[in-house]
Amino acid sequence: MAEAGRVREADGARGADRATGRAREGLRAYRLIAGMWIRSMTAYPLSFAMTLLSGLLVTGLDFVAILLMFSRIDVLGGYSLPEVAFLYGLSATSFGIADLMIGSAGRLGSRVRDGTLDTLLVRPAPVLAQVAADRFALRRVSRITQGVLVLGYALAAVDVDWTPARVLLVPVTVVSGAAIFGAVLVAGAAFQFVAQDAAEVQSAFTYGGQTLLQYPPTVFGRELVRAVTFVFPLAFVNWVPAAYVLGRPYPLGLPGWAAGAPPLVAAACCAAAGLAWRAGLRSYRSTGN
Repeated sequence: MAEAGRVREADGARGADRATGRAREGLRAYRLIAGMWIRSMTAYPLSFAMTLLSGLLVTGLDFVAILLMFSRIDVLGGYSLPEVAFLYGLSATSFGIADLMIGSAGRLGSRVRDGTLDTLLVRPAPVLAQVAADRFALRRVSRITQGVLVLGYALAAVDVDWTPARVLLVPVTVVSGAAIFGAVLVAGAAFQFVAQDAAEVQSAFTYGGQTLLQYPPTVFGRELVRAVTFVFPLAFVNWVPAAYVLGRPYPLGLPGWAAGAPPLVAAACCAAAGLAWRAGLRSYRSTGN
């Protein structure tokens, strides 16, 4: 019995070492591939700066639409402009981080169709790291910049009693939201192993979800709010933690402790996305001759 226990413990330690080594390989591959694309994009600094500026202006139009709306109304669903800006800043920043780091995975379907995914399979690096870093688009940092600017305005303008818990919850929410959006991107990429033309379906849950979260949950139907809380838990990107920060009622009458749940939800989403990715990769059979 004791010998069997020691064997199982040794096997577990070897498995943990392999997982750690695999993670290091993935991070190294990601860094090298992303660095290559960054160097290629910044080879022409003026062109890159113009691309960033144009991206900032285009993404800024989303918030301009909200400003125009509030030029005609005082509140939206019971939320003032600074409160809506707070929701917007959280969701835009979180999605911008996820889109920058993993957004390239959305093109996996085209690689499956034309067979170029096979070239990634024969390289000595995790496929997910290669897919995520492929054509790394540093220009997407403009979305993060715009989200941070709106969030900064909201933090300065919103009428909130800033306790240490509320202050800490803001960066925790941003990181957790980025992980949740990243999990959705990975799960969508895994779905493209089966449905090769599913990029638009993935966009509906990423870009569409981010647009949905820009507005208060009070303007949407109860069934939709329930779906993005319990089925696709995007509500934990900003709606639930923002309710605690702003002193608003929780969506669907959730308990108070739900405000601290985003890290747990993010971990669960990442675990589920990892399982979906491995299942999709195992089902891949190449394109044939």
